[in-house]
Amino acid sequence: MPYDLADKLVIGLASSALFDLEESDAIFRANGPEAYRTFQRDHQHIPLKTGVAFPFIKRLLSLNELNPENPPVEVVLLSRNSPDTGLRVMKSIEHYSLGMTRAVFLRGRTPHTYIPAFNISLFLSANEADVCQAIIAGYSAGQVLHSNIVDDAGDHELRLAFDFDGVLIDDEAETIYQNTHDLGMFHKHETDLVDIVHNPGPLKKFLEKISLIQKMEEQRAAEDPSYLQKLRISIVTARCAPSHERVINTMRTWGINVDEAFFLGGVEKKKVLEQLRPHIFFDDQKLHLEPTANILPSVHIPFGISNRPHD
Repeated sequence: MPYDLADKLVIGLASSALFDLEESDAIFRANGPEAYRTFQRDHQHIPLKTGVAFPFIKRLLSLNELNPENPPVEVVLLSRNSPDTGLRVMKSIEHYSLGMTRAVFLRGRTPHTYIPAFNISLFLSANEADVCQAIIAGYSAGQVLHSNIVDDAGDHELRLAFDFDGVLIDDEAETIYQNTHDLGMFHKHETDLVDIVHNPGPLKKFLEKISLIQKMEEQRAAEDPSYLQKLRISIVTARCAPSHERVINTMRTWGINVDEAFFLGGVEKKKVLEQLRPHIFFDDQKLHLEPTANILPSVHIPFGISNRPHD
């Protein structure tokens, strides 16, 4: 029988998100594809340095310990490399014992068309154009921003932080504010619709899959008090009261429990995130991500009105 991915959390991952490819990319830009191919062949037994999404992926795959016979997480490499130059990436994956066995090598072609073939809930890449194409096609995707992150190997948790508008939900409410710049009108819109569930945004499917694994951990902890849960899910949003209530009602209707919610009302997100220390933070506005990218793995979701060109 074919290997079924339908019930799994599947992440599609470009090598540019998983590893630091700065040296390799510089050779490609300066000297072209032949020099790049030669460089990768000559260095194929030298593991690549870890990249921005590596701590997140490593911890995410560790959740497969919950059910080794039917692992809940699958990570598929979607690479612009050719099979030849991509061999170094696969050897690096093996070096770090990541447990990734499935890969697609496309020799420069855009990878987003293969997202539905693998039932991918989230595609991550450092390539902005690839991510934007995926979002336009209606898929869940994020651009991993450059950062110099040092992973704490002794930290067993996996902390995920999400902005709300334009990430977990669509941009309907955000559009009200962007078009009027009237916070009072935004709050009135949200209180008038407080019991109306928000339309899903690009990362809703990913959050649902993560939430199912969270419930697996809760069950494991109930059966085994010595088990330490790894997942912590947080919402970090610029919303504040009274627009917080529709957020909570939406999450209830979706059957998703978050561990923490921060309704900041204009307080700088960086100050909260420095304490929260998520292994990955998703936001639709680069304005919010630029201060955080230097201190934590940050992912831009190029969705909605905040990412449309303005006249």
